[in-house]
Amino acid sequence: MPASAQIFPFAFDRVAGVILPVVGIRPATARVLVDDDLLRVEFGPFRLETPRANITDASVTGPYLWVKVIGAHLSLADRGVTFGTNRDAGVCVRFREPVQAMGVRFGIRHPGATVTVADPAALAAALSSRTGSVDPRQG
Repeated sequence: MPASAQIFPFAFDRVAGVILPVVGIRPATARVLVDDDLLRVEFGPFRLETPRANITDASVTGPYLWVKVIGAHLSLADRGVTFGTNRDAGVCVRFREPVQAMGVRFGIRHPGATVTVADPAALAAALSSRTGSVDPRQG
């Protein structure tokens, strides 16, 4: 990532701050990086990376059910991936072409990702600067 990359830390609630470090997910290993060309999610042992041109939209979402958001989750309904550290709010990012995130061995590609960063509106706005189709006020 270039020096001009924006970094968005995840917002860990009290419960996530206790549970997730057991699997290597803590504030030092969880962040979203955005630059002119790339979106990268680092979530402990999990990674998602895609060109910005692959992003079709992003919106602020939440609140969520705690059991559906804390940790790394695959949605059985739509194959989306969630990287969650709190139940309050996050950003749902949709992709033109599905991307890999949960590991090569599963072979699953995800049409969208939800990330519970500390400033969801700022991340949605940063993504909108390239796609033009993102509304950071959506929710």
